[in-house]
Amino acid sequence: MLKVNRDDKSPIWQQLLDQAIHNITTGKWPPGEILPPSRELAVLVGVSRSTIQIVYEELYSRGYTVTNRRGGTRVSEWGYKSSSSEEVSPQGPSMPQLPLLNSAVEQLQSWLRGKENPNVEIDFCPHEPYLDEQFQKNWRQSFLQASSKADLASWGYGNPYGFVPLREQIQRYLTFERGIHVDIDQIIITSGAQHSIDLIAQALLHEGDTVSVEDPGFPAAWMTMKYRSMGVVPVPVDEHGLQVDCIHPQSKLVFVTPSHQCAVGVIMSESRKQQLLHMAVQNQFWIVEDDYDGEFRYRGDPLPTLFSQQPQNTLYMMSFSKMVAPGIRISAIVGPKDAIRQLAKIHKLTYRHLPIMEQLTLAHFIEHGHFMRHMRRVRNVYRRRHEAMTKAINETGLGDRFKLSGIETGLHMLLEAEESFDEEVATYEALKRGIRVYPLSAYCISSDRKGWVLGFAKVDEAAIEEGIYRLAEILL
Repeated sequence: MLKVNRDDKSPIWQQLLDQAIHNITTGKWPPGEILPPSRELAVLVGVSRSTIQIVYEELYSRGYTVTNRRGGTRVSEWGYKSSSSEEVSPQGPSMPQLPLLNSAVEQLQSWLRGKENPNVEIDFCPHEPYLDEQFQKNWRQSFLQASSKADLASWGYGNPYGFVPLREQIQRYLTFERGIHVDIDQIIITSGAQHSIDLIAQALLHEGDTVSVEDPGFPAAWMTMKYRSMGVVPVPVDEHGLQVDCIHPQSKLVFVTPSHQCAVGVIMSESRKQQLLHMAVQNQFWIVEDDYDGEFRYRGDPLPTLFSQQPQNTLYMMSFSKMVAPGIRISAIVGPKDAIRQLAKIHKLTYRHLPIMEQLTLAHFIEHGHFMRHMRRVRNVYRRRHEAMTKAINETGLGDRFKLSGIETGLHMLLEAEESFDEEVATYEALKRGIRVYPLSAYCISSDRKGWVLGFAKVDEAAIEEGIYRLAEILL
Protein backbone atom coordinates (compact mmCIF):
# COMPACT_ATOMS: atom_id res chain seq x y z
CA MET A 1 0.00 0.00 0.00
CA LEU A 2 1.19 3.50 -0.83
CA LYS A 3 1.34 5.99 2.05
CA VAL A 4 1.44 9.78 2.28
CA ASN A 5 3.80 11.50 4.72
CA ARG A 6 2.19 14.88 5.51
CA ASP A 7 5.45 16.11 7.12
CA ASP A 8 7.39 15.51 3.91
CA LYS A 9 7.88 18.77 1.96
CA SER A 10 7.97 17.04 -1.43
CA PRO A 11 4.70 16.94 -3.45
CA ILE A 12 2.31 14.10 -2.62
CA TRP A 13 2.37 12.76 -6.18
CA GLN A 14 6.17 12.62 -6.03
CA GLN A 15 6.07 10.66 -2.75
CA LEU A 16 3.63 8.14 -4.21
CA LEU A 17 5.57 7.88 -7.50
CA ASP A 18 8.83 7.15 -5.65
CA GLN A 19 7.14 4.42 -3.63
CA ALA A 20 5.57 2.89 -6.73
CA ILE A 21 8.89 2.83 -8.61
CA HIS A 22 10.57 1.27 -5.58
CA ASN A 23 7.88 -1.45 -5.45
CA ILE A 24 8.36 -2.21 -9.16
CA THR A 25 12.17 -2.18 -9.24
CA THR A 26 12.48 -4.37 -6.14
CA GLY A 27 9.95 -6.92 -7.41
CA LYS A 28 7.30 -6.18 -4.79
CA TRP A 29 5.00 -5.44 -7.71
CA PRO A 30 6.07 -8.17 -10.15
CA PRO A 31 5.86 -7.92 -13.96
CA GLY A 32 2.28 -8.36 -15.19
CA GLU A 33 0.62 -7.38 -11.91
CA ILE A 34 -2.51 -5.27 -12.40
CA LEU A 35 -2.57 -1.99 -10.51
CA PRO A 36 -5.84 -0.81 -8.90
CA PRO A 37 -7.97 1.64 -10.90
CA SER A 38 -7.03 5.24 -10.15
CA ARG A 39 -10.37 6.01 -8.49
CA GLU A 40 -10.09 2.97 -6.18
CA LEU A 41 -6.44 3.64 -5.26
CA ALA A 42 -7.23 7.28 -4.53
CA VAL A 43 -9.78 6.25 -1.92
CA LEU A 44 -7.42 3.72 -0.34
CA VAL A 45 -4.54 6.22 -0.07
CA GLY A 46 -6.74 9.18 0.87
CA VAL A 47 -5.82 11.53 -1.96
CA SER A 48 -7.59 12.96 -4.99
CA ARG A 49 -8.02 10.86 -8.11
CA SER A 50 -6.06 13.46 -10.14
CA THR A 51 -3.01 12.83 -7.92
CA ILE A 52 -3.14 9.09 -8.66
CA GLN A 53 -3.63 9.83 -12.38
CA ILE A 54 -0.41 11.89 -12.35
CA VAL A 55 1.42 8.97 -10.72
CA TYR A 56 0.09 6.50 -13.31
CA GLU A 57 0.95 8.83 -16.20
CA GLU A 58 4.52 9.17 -14.93
CA LEU A 59 4.89 5.40 -14.50
CA TYR A 60 3.65 4.87 -18.06
CA SER A 61 5.81 7.60 -19.61
CA ARG A 62 8.92 6.16 -17.92
CA GLY A 63 8.12 2.65 -19.15
CA TYR A 64 7.35 1.06 -15.78
CA THR A 65 3.77 0.16 -16.79
CA VAL A 66 1.69 -0.68 -19.86
CA THR A 67 -2.01 0.06 -20.33
CA ASN A 68 -4.91 -1.06 -22.47
CA ARG A 69 -8.63 -0.52 -22.33
CA ARG A 70 -9.58 -4.01 -21.18
CA GLY A 71 -6.58 -5.03 -19.11
CA GLY A 72 -6.12 -1.80 -17.17
CA THR A 73 -2.64 -0.77 -15.98
CA ARG A 74 -0.05 -3.51 -15.56
CA VAL A 75 3.58 -3.57 -14.47
CA SER A 76 5.68 -3.90 -17.63
CA GLU A 77 7.62 -7.08 -18.28
CA TRP A 78 11.05 -5.42 -18.12
CA GLY A 79 10.39 -3.01 -15.29
CA TYR A 80 11.71 -5.36 -12.60
CA LYS A 81 15.50 -5.16 -12.05
CA SER A 82 16.88 -8.42 -10.77
CA SER A 83 18.86 -8.20 -7.55
CA SER A 84 20.60 -11.50 -8.27
CA SER A 85 24.37 -11.06 -7.98
CA GLU A 86 24.79 -13.53 -10.85
CA GLU A 87 22.82 -11.33 -13.26
CA VAL A 88 24.15 -7.92 -12.27
CA SER A 89 27.60 -6.94 -13.53
CA PRO A 90 29.58 -5.00 -10.90
CA GLN A 91 31.42 -3.02 -13.59
CA GLY A 92 30.70 -1.18 -16.80
CA PRO A 93 32.19 -1.95 -20.23
CA SER A 94 35.91 -2.61 -20.27
CA MET A 95 38.12 0.32 -21.24
CA PRO A 96 40.05 0.03 -24.52
CA GLN A 97 43.82 -0.20 -24.38
CA LEU A 98 45.34 3.03 -25.74
CA PRO A 99 49.10 2.65 -25.27
CA LEU A 100 49.96 5.37 -27.79
CA LEU A 101 47.70 7.88 -26.03
CA ASN A 102 48.92 6.99 -22.55
CA SER A 103 52.61 7.19 -23.45
CA ALA A 104 52.09 10.48 -25.31
CA VAL A 105 50.30 12.08 -22.38
CA GLU A 106 53.02 10.94 -19.96
CA GLN A 107 55.74 12.24 -22.27
CA LEU A 108 53.93 15.54 -22.76
CA GLN A 109 53.53 16.01 -19.02
CA SER A 110 57.22 15.23 -18.47
CA TRP A 111 58.18 17.74 -21.17
CA LEU A 112 55.95 20.48 -19.78
CA ARG A 113 56.80 20.19 -16.11
CA GLY A 114 59.86 18.00 -15.74
CA LYS A 115 60.33 16.09 -12.47
CA GLU A 116 57.83 17.26 -9.88
CA ASN A 117 59.28 18.59 -6.66
CA PRO A 118 57.40 20.72 -4.12
CA ASN A 119 60.66 22.38 -3.04
CA VAL A 120 61.41 24.05 -6.38
CA GLU A 121 62.44 27.64 -5.72
CA ILE A 122 63.50 28.77 -9.19
CA ASP A 123 61.80 27.33 -12.27
CA PHE A 124 63.43 28.09 -15.63
CA CYS A 125 60.19 27.17 -17.41
CA PRO A 126 60.44 27.75 -21.18
CA HIS A 127 56.72 27.32 -21.85
CA GLU A 128 54.98 30.15 -20.02
CA PRO A 129 55.11 33.95 -20.41
CA TYR A 130 55.37 36.75 -17.88
CA LEU A 131 52.06 37.90 -16.39
CA ASP A 132 51.42 40.74 -13.97
CA GLU A 133 48.60 42.57 -12.22
CA GLN A 134 48.45 45.18 -14.97
CA PHE A 135 47.61 42.48 -17.49
CA GLN A 136 44.97 41.05 -15.18
CA LYS A 137 43.42 44.48 -14.66
CA ASN A 138 43.26 45.21 -18.38
CA TRP A 139 41.93 41.76 -19.24
CA ARG A 140 39.20 42.07 -16.60
CA GLN A 141 38.27 45.47 -18.00
CA SER A 142 37.98 44.05 -21.53
CA PHE A 143 36.01 41.08 -20.22
CA LEU A 144 33.44 43.25 -18.46
CA GLN A 145 33.07 45.74 -21.29
CA ALA A 146 32.92 43.10 -24.02
CA SER A 147 30.30 41.05 -22.17
CA SER A 148 28.14 44.10 -21.43
CA LYS A 149 28.15 45.21 -25.08
CA ALA A 150 27.65 41.78 -26.67
CA ASP A 151 24.32 41.44 -28.46
CA LEU A 152 22.14 38.34 -28.22
CA ALA A 153 23.30 37.07 -31.61
CA SER A 154 26.78 36.55 -30.16
CA TRP A 155 25.50 33.80 -27.87
CA GLY A 156 24.15 31.54 -30.62
CA TYR A 157 26.09 28.92 -32.57
CA GLY A 158 29.18 30.70 -33.80
CA ASN A 159 31.22 30.77 -36.98
CA PRO A 160 33.58 27.74 -37.22
CA TYR A 161 36.23 30.12 -38.60
CA GLY A 162 36.01 32.09 -35.35
CA PHE A 163 34.50 35.36 -34.16
CA VAL A 164 34.64 37.81 -37.08
CA PRO A 165 35.72 40.91 -35.09
CA LEU A 166 38.59 38.92 -33.56
CA ARG A 167 39.75 37.71 -36.96
CA GLU A 168 39.61 41.31 -38.17
CA GLN A 169 41.83 42.42 -35.29
CA ILE A 170 44.29 39.59 -36.00
CA GLN A 171 44.28 40.58 -39.66
CA ARG A 172 45.19 44.16 -38.72
CA TYR A 173 47.95 42.99 -36.39
CA LEU A 174 49.47 40.72 -39.04
CA THR A 175 49.34 43.51 -41.63
CA PHE A 176 50.89 46.31 -39.59
CA GLU A 177 53.19 44.37 -37.25
CA ARG A 178 54.30 41.33 -39.26
CA GLY A 179 53.88 42.40 -42.89
CA ILE A 180 51.47 39.52 -43.60
CA HIS A 181 48.60 40.59 -45.86
CA VAL A 182 45.60 38.23 -45.82
CA ASP A 183 41.80 38.28 -45.97
CA ILE A 184 39.86 37.29 -42.86
CA ASP A 185 38.70 34.06 -44.54
CA GLN A 186 42.35 33.03 -44.57
CA ILE A 187 42.30 33.01 -40.74
CA ILE A 188 40.76 30.37 -38.48
CA ILE A 189 40.71 30.66 -34.68
CA THR A 190 41.82 27.59 -32.72
CA SER A 191 42.42 26.59 -29.12
CA GLY A 192 46.20 26.37 -28.92
CA ALA A 193 48.99 24.82 -30.97
CA GLN A 194 47.96 21.21 -30.35
CA HIS A 195 44.42 21.94 -31.52
CA SER A 196 45.84 23.64 -34.63
CA ILE A 197 48.08 20.68 -35.46
CA ASP A 198 45.25 18.22 -34.86
CA LEU A 199 42.96 20.13 -37.24
CA ILE A 200 45.68 20.23 -39.89
CA ALA A 201 46.25 16.48 -39.59
CA GLN A 202 42.54 15.72 -39.95
CA ALA A 203 41.84 18.17 -42.76
CA LEU A 204 44.93 18.04 -44.99
CA LEU A 205 46.52 14.62 -44.45
CA HIS A 206 45.55 10.98 -44.80
CA GLU A 207 46.23 8.24 -42.28
CA GLY A 208 49.74 6.91 -42.80
CA ASP A 209 51.09 10.01 -44.57
CA THR A 210 54.72 10.85 -43.94
CA VAL A 211 55.37 13.97 -41.86
CA SER A 212 58.84 15.46 -41.28
CA VAL A 213 59.52 17.25 -37.98
CA GLU A 214 62.51 18.94 -36.38
CA ASP A 215 64.65 16.85 -34.05
CA PRO A 216 65.10 18.28 -31.44
CA GLY A 217 61.75 19.99 -31.83
CA PHE A 218 58.27 20.65 -30.52
CA PRO A 219 57.10 17.42 -28.81
CA ALA A 220 53.38 18.19 -29.04
CA ALA A 221 53.68 18.38 -32.84
CA TRP A 222 54.98 14.87 -33.38
CA MET A 223 52.88 13.40 -30.55
CA THR A 224 49.68 14.76 -32.13
CA MET A 225 50.71 13.56 -35.59
CA LYS A 226 51.58 10.10 -34.30
CA TYR A 227 48.23 9.89 -32.51
CA ARG A 228 46.56 10.69 -35.84
CA SER A 229 48.46 7.69 -37.33
CA MET A 230 50.94 9.70 -39.38
CA GLY A 231 54.40 8.40 -40.16
CA VAL A 232 56.62 10.85 -38.27
CA VAL A 233 60.19 11.21 -39.55
CA PRO A 234 62.75 13.20 -37.49
CA VAL A 235 64.94 15.71 -39.34
CA PRO A 236 68.16 16.91 -37.66
CA VAL A 237 68.68 20.54 -36.66
CA ASP A 238 72.06 22.29 -36.71
CA GLU A 239 73.27 25.86 -36.19
CA HIS A 240 71.43 26.90 -39.39
CA GLY A 241 68.11 25.31 -38.47
CA LEU A 242 66.32 22.39 -40.10
CA GLN A 243 68.60 20.35 -42.36
CA VAL A 244 66.41 20.55 -45.45
CA ASP A 245 68.46 17.94 -47.34
CA CYS A 246 67.35 15.35 -44.75
CA ILE A 247 63.59 15.86 -45.29
CA HIS A 248 61.95 12.56 -46.25
CA PRO A 249 61.20 12.59 -50.02
CA GLN A 250 57.67 11.27 -49.45
CA SER A 251 56.75 13.94 -46.91
CA LYS A 252 53.30 15.45 -47.20
CA LEU A 253 54.00 18.01 -44.48
CA VAL A 254 57.05 19.58 -42.84
CA PHE A 255 56.69 21.15 -39.40
CA VAL A 256 59.24 23.89 -38.71
CA THR A 257 59.94 26.72 -36.23
CA PRO A 258 62.22 28.96 -38.35
CA SER A 259 62.13 32.21 -36.33
CA HIS A 260 63.32 30.59 -33.08
CA GLN A 261 63.81 26.85 -33.30
CA CYS A 262 61.89 25.09 -30.57
CA ALA A 263 64.51 23.80 -28.12
CA VAL A 264 67.79 24.67 -29.85
CA GLY A 265 66.70 28.29 -30.39
CA VAL A 266 68.61 28.93 -33.62
CA ILE A 267 67.25 31.00 -36.51
CA MET A 268 66.80 29.19 -39.80
CA SER A 269 69.28 30.59 -42.32
CA GLU A 270 67.97 32.39 -45.40
CA SER A 271 69.51 29.82 -47.73
CA ARG A 272 67.77 26.98 -45.85
CA LYS A 273 64.47 28.88 -45.99
CA GLN A 274 64.71 29.31 -49.74
CA GLN A 275 65.69 25.68 -50.15
CA LEU A 276 62.67 24.58 -48.10
CA LEU A 277 60.27 26.85 -50.00
CA HIS A 278 61.56 25.59 -53.34
CA MET A 279 61.29 21.96 -52.22
CA ALA A 280 57.70 22.49 -51.01
CA VAL A 281 56.65 23.72 -54.44
CA GLN A 282 58.59 21.04 -56.27
CA ASN A 283 57.36 18.12 -54.11
CA GLN A 284 53.95 19.61 -53.29
CA PHE A 285 53.97 19.31 -49.51
CA TRP A 286 52.67 21.60 -46.79
CA ILE A 287 54.95 23.72 -44.64
CA VAL A 288 53.55 24.32 -41.16
CA GLU A 289 55.36 27.37 -39.77
CA ASP A 290 54.98 27.66 -36.02
CA ASP A 291 55.88 31.22 -34.99
CA TYR A 292 55.29 30.64 -31.29
CA ASP A 293 57.57 33.38 -29.86
CA GLY A 294 59.08 35.13 -32.87
CA GLU A 295 57.57 38.47 -31.80
CA PHE A 296 60.17 38.73 -29.04
CA ARG A 297 63.41 39.59 -30.82
CA TYR A 298 66.38 41.31 -29.19
CA ARG A 299 68.22 42.35 -32.34
CA GLY A 300 65.92 44.36 -34.57
CA ASP A 301 62.40 43.63 -35.71
CA PRO A 302 60.76 40.19 -35.95
CA LEU A 303 61.99 38.21 -38.95
CA PRO A 304 59.97 37.84 -42.18
CA THR A 305 57.83 34.72 -42.24
CA LEU A 306 57.91 31.81 -44.67
CA PHE A 307 54.21 32.38 -45.24
CA SER A 308 54.76 35.89 -46.59
CA GLN A 309 57.15 34.41 -49.20
CA GLN A 310 55.20 31.27 -50.13
CA PRO A 311 51.54 31.60 -49.05
CA GLN A 312 50.18 28.86 -51.31
CA ASN A 313 52.14 26.05 -49.60
CA THR A 314 52.43 27.39 -46.05
CA LEU A 315 50.22 27.32 -42.97
CA TYR A 316 51.28 29.95 -40.45
CA MET A 317 50.54 29.20 -36.80
CA MET A 318 50.40 32.03 -34.28
CA SER A 319 49.48 31.70 -30.62
CA PHE A 320 48.38 34.07 -27.91
CA SER A 321 49.71 31.65 -25.28
CA LYS A 322 53.13 33.31 -25.38
CA MET A 323 51.99 36.80 -26.39
CA VAL A 324 49.23 37.05 -23.76
CA ALA A 325 48.54 33.98 -21.58
CA PRO A 326 48.15 30.20 -22.08
CA GLY A 327 44.92 30.24 -20.07
CA ILE A 328 42.88 32.07 -22.71
CA ARG A 329 43.47 29.11 -25.11
CA ILE A 330 43.32 31.12 -28.32
CA SER A 331 45.56 30.76 -31.34
CA ALA A 332 45.13 31.04 -35.09
CA ILE A 333 46.11 29.39 -38.36
CA VAL A 334 46.68 31.52 -41.43
CA GLY A 335 46.79 29.90 -44.85
CA PRO A 336 45.36 29.58 -48.36
CA LYS A 337 41.60 30.03 -48.52
CA ASP A 338 40.90 26.48 -49.70
CA ALA A 339 42.99 24.95 -46.92
CA ILE A 340 41.41 27.14 -44.23
CA ARG A 341 37.96 26.28 -45.58
CA GLN A 342 38.81 22.59 -45.22
CA LEU A 343 39.99 23.16 -41.64
CA ALA A 344 36.77 25.04 -40.87
CA LYS A 345 34.71 22.06 -42.06
CA ILE A 346 36.55 19.73 -39.70
CA HIS A 347 36.21 22.30 -36.92
CA LYS A 348 32.48 22.59 -37.53
CA LEU A 349 32.05 18.81 -37.35
CA THR A 350 34.22 18.10 -34.31
CA TYR A 351 34.22 21.28 -32.18
CA ARG A 352 31.54 23.48 -33.83
CA HIS A 353 33.21 26.69 -32.62
CA LEU A 354 35.28 28.06 -29.74
CA PRO A 355 33.68 29.59 -26.61
CA ILE A 356 32.57 33.11 -27.43
CA MET A 357 33.53 34.93 -24.24
CA GLU A 358 37.28 34.53 -24.66
CA GLN A 359 37.02 35.62 -28.29
CA LEU A 360 34.93 38.68 -27.38
CA THR A 361 37.39 39.64 -24.68
CA LEU A 362 40.50 39.21 -26.80
CA ALA A 363 38.95 41.19 -29.67
CA HIS A 364 38.22 44.05 -27.25
CA PHE A 365 41.68 43.68 -25.67
CA ILE A 366 43.36 44.15 -29.06
CA GLU A 367 41.00 46.79 -30.44
CA HIS A 368 41.36 49.11 -27.45
CA GLY A 369 45.14 49.03 -27.43
CA HIS A 370 45.67 46.81 -24.38
CA PHE A 371 47.40 44.14 -26.44
CA MET A 372 50.08 46.37 -27.98
CA ARG A 373 50.72 48.10 -24.66
CA HIS A 374 51.06 44.67 -23.05
CA MET A 375 53.50 43.59 -25.76
CA ARG A 376 55.65 46.71 -25.29
CA ARG A 377 55.70 46.20 -21.52
CA VAL A 378 56.62 42.51 -21.61
CA ARG A 379 59.25 43.07 -24.30
CA ASN A 380 61.05 45.40 -21.88
CA VAL A 381 60.73 42.81 -19.12
CA TYR A 382 62.05 40.05 -21.37
CA ARG A 383 64.95 42.18 -22.59
CA ARG A 384 66.11 42.76 -19.01
CA ARG A 385 65.74 39.11 -18.09
CA HIS A 386 67.44 37.99 -21.30
CA GLU A 387 70.41 40.22 -20.45
CA ALA A 388 70.49 38.91 -16.87
CA MET A 389 70.50 35.32 -18.11
CA THR A 390 73.28 35.74 -20.67
CA LYS A 391 75.36 37.78 -18.21
CA ALA A 392 75.04 35.19 -15.43
CA ILE A 393 75.88 32.30 -17.78
CA ASN A 394 79.02 34.08 -19.00
CA GLU A 395 80.14 35.29 -15.55
CA THR A 396 79.84 31.84 -13.99
CA GLY A 397 81.87 30.20 -16.73
CA LEU A 398 78.95 28.09 -17.98
CA GLY A 399 79.31 29.77 -21.36
CA ASP A 400 82.90 28.50 -21.60
CA ARG A 401 82.08 24.93 -20.58
CA PHE A 402 78.83 24.61 -22.55
CA LYS A 403 77.56 25.97 -25.87
CA LEU A 404 75.01 28.77 -25.54
CA SER A 405 72.56 29.26 -28.43
CA GLY A 406 69.17 30.81 -29.15
CA ILE A 407 69.96 34.18 -27.59
CA GLU A 408 68.63 36.49 -30.32
CA THR A 409 64.91 35.73 -30.12
CA GLY A 410 62.22 34.24 -27.92
CA LEU A 411 61.73 33.35 -24.29
CA HIS A 412 64.32 30.59 -23.84
CA MET A 413 67.90 29.72 -24.72
CA LEU A 414 69.83 26.46 -24.90
CA LEU A 415 72.83 25.51 -22.79
CA GLU A 416 74.16 22.53 -24.72
CA ALA A 417 76.48 19.84 -23.35
CA GLU A 418 78.53 17.17 -25.07
CA GLU A 419 76.57 14.02 -25.95
CA SER A 420 78.56 12.04 -23.36
CA PHE A 421 77.43 14.34 -20.53
CA ASP A 422 75.08 12.80 -17.95
CA GLU A 423 72.17 15.19 -18.48
CA GLU A 424 69.73 13.25 -16.32
CA VAL A 425 71.94 13.22 -13.21
CA ALA A 426 72.67 16.95 -13.51
CA THR A 427 68.96 17.72 -13.95
CA TYR A 428 68.14 15.71 -10.82
CA GLU A 429 70.92 17.37 -8.80
CA ALA A 430 69.63 20.79 -9.82
CA LEU A 431 66.15 19.78 -8.71
CA LYS A 432 67.50 18.77 -5.30
CA ARG A 433 69.03 22.25 -5.05
CA GLY A 434 65.63 23.86 -5.75
CA ILE A 435 66.34 24.59 -9.45
CA ARG A 436 64.15 23.17 -12.21
CA VAL A 437 65.80 23.00 -15.63
CA TYR A 438 64.40 21.33 -18.73
CA PRO A 439 66.59 18.66 -20.40
CA LEU A 440 67.07 18.81 -24.15
CA SER A 441 66.49 15.05 -24.41
CA ALA A 442 62.77 15.64 -23.74
CA TYR A 443 62.62 17.49 -27.07
CA CYS A 444 64.38 14.73 -29.04
CA ILE A 445 63.02 11.82 -31.06
CA SER A 446 66.21 10.08 -32.17
CA SER A 447 68.79 12.79 -31.56
CA ASP A 448 71.38 12.20 -28.82
CA ARG A 449 71.99 15.89 -28.15
CA LYS A 450 72.18 16.88 -24.48
CA GLY A 451 71.72 20.11 -22.58
CA TRP A 452 69.07 22.26 -20.95
CA VAL A 453 66.38 24.53 -22.37
CA LEU A 454 66.31 27.50 -20.00
CA GLY A 455 63.33 29.85 -20.00
CA PHE A 456 63.54 33.27 -18.40
CA ALA A 457 60.08 34.82 -18.92
CA LYS A 458 58.73 33.94 -15.46
CA VAL A 459 61.94 34.41 -13.46
CA ASP A 460 62.98 37.86 -12.24
CA GLU A 461 66.55 39.11 -12.56
CA ALA A 462 67.59 38.31 -8.99
CA ALA A 463 66.23 34.76 -9.23
CA ILE A 464 67.91 34.29 -12.60
CA GLU A 465 71.29 35.22 -11.14
CA GLU A 466 70.81 33.00 -8.09
CA GLY A 467 69.55 30.07 -10.17
CA ILE A 468 72.38 30.21 -12.71
CA TYR A 469 75.01 30.43 -9.94
CA ARG A 470 73.53 27.36 -8.24
CA LEU A 471 73.42 25.55 -11.57
CA ALA A 472 77.08 26.42 -12.18
CA GLU A 473 78.04 24.88 -8.85
CA ILE A 474 76.50 21.62 -10.05
CA LEU A 475 77.71 21.57 -13.65
CA LEU A 476 81.24 22.95 -13.31
